[in-house]
Amino acid sequence: MVVRFPYGTSELPVELPAGTCVVAPGDQSPAADPLVTIRQCLRNPVRGPALSQLVAPGAKVAIAVCDGTRPQPRRPMLGALLEEIEGRARLEDVVVLVATGTHRANTRAELEEMLGRDLLGAVRVVNHDARDQTNLAHMGTMGDGVPVALNREWAEADVRVTTGFVEPHFFAGFSGGPKLVAPGLAGLETTLVLHDAKRIGSPAATWGVLRGNPVHDDIRAIAGATGVHFACDVVLDRRHRVVAAFAGELFAMHEAATDMARRISVRPVKRRFDVVVSSNAGFPLDQNLYQCVKAMSAASEAVRRGGLIVVVAECRDGFPEHGEFRRLLASASSPEDLLASLSERSRRGEIVPDQWQAQILARVLSGARVGVFTGGLSARELESAFLSPVDDVSSTVAEEMAQVGPGAACCALPTGPETIAAVS
Repeated sequence: MVVRFPYGTSELPVELPAGTCVVAPGDQSPAADPLVTIRQCLRNPVRGPALSQLVAPGAKVAIAVCDGTRPQPRRPMLGALLEEIEGRARLEDVVVLVATGTHRANTRAELEEMLGRDLLGAVRVVNHDARDQTNLAHMGTMGDGVPVALNREWAEADVRVTTGFVEPHFFAGFSGGPKLVAPGLAGLETTLVLHDAKRIGSPAATWGVLRGNPVHDDIRAIAGATGVHFACDVVLDRRHRVVAAFAGELFAMHEAATDMARRISVRPVKRRFDVVVSSNAGFPLDQNLYQCVKAMSAASEAVRRGGLIVVVAECRDGFPEHGEFRRLLASASSPEDLLASLSERSRRGEIVPDQWQAQILARVLSGARVGVFTGGLSARELESAFLSPVDDVSSTVAEEMAQVGPGAACCALPTGPETIAAVS
């Protein structure tokens, strides 16, 4: 049987054994007109007043959007939002803040692709910089001892609006909602504490878990204490088309969007598999190896201990070079050594940027072998991250199945992190 896996901006057809269990999000019909769907949700909030009622004449408005590693439909979302506040706030009083978290700033070309040249020329767009102390507002300690600093323009705005989309998240439960505030617009120290080894190491910091998840609990605490006036999230199908839109008071909106995303993404399976083939859902999610840890983590939910995970990911941006992810991997001799090193640093109170992604990768590798099919990284680079290069996915899977022998079972997660394989 042939299964098509998203790979960059295209697809990779892979011949897999007959009987392969294909686990994908539930089918949903996309909205006929995304702009109309978003307009309607803005005017009919889940809870609280409509956006137009919140913006007084002359108000300074800050709107948070996802960065370029996320497939958010920013153009219709921002277009509808700006329509709603037209005649109330002047465009020169609106700032669109790209919630980069600790990621690099998006380039001008990327911003044009994300927002469109017209919108980019109509309003001021600013990449958040978690390391720029001059543009952070320090707001005290919140949640379970998290020192909170947020983007100053966000903190000082009269009206603060988050926009995003909701999908499963490998340690925060689900994306969207309060994550646009922290880590999206947070200072580096805030994010490091939110993502420290103790929180990431909790069994509750995983796919689909919100309440009792130490990461998500503190994210909610920060957003609640610092204030979001209005929020809008969408739910997308596997081709990143808008299925539904939700708006209004942050937490009520996010709960409604999460309920729908959960119904789409959680798919029951009856066993663990010897081989799991996954993707990182294509571009922009698979643009670097750092992001593709999500595909590995998703596959680890369905693979047996000692089994094989094969990830299909373009990785056009490499590891990437910015950040500490590559250097963390290079500093250890094995996944076990990496986990021990990160645990020791945590005990000393030392938190390293990108340690959370390295920690989860090491945790996946402690239970399974991982191979990667990619055009963006060399075999040597993959091996430096304790991963095996895969030249041909079909052959690799066939060889592994033959080695396991009769009864070997294979699973395909075509859109990896958009699916939660729930073993019953």
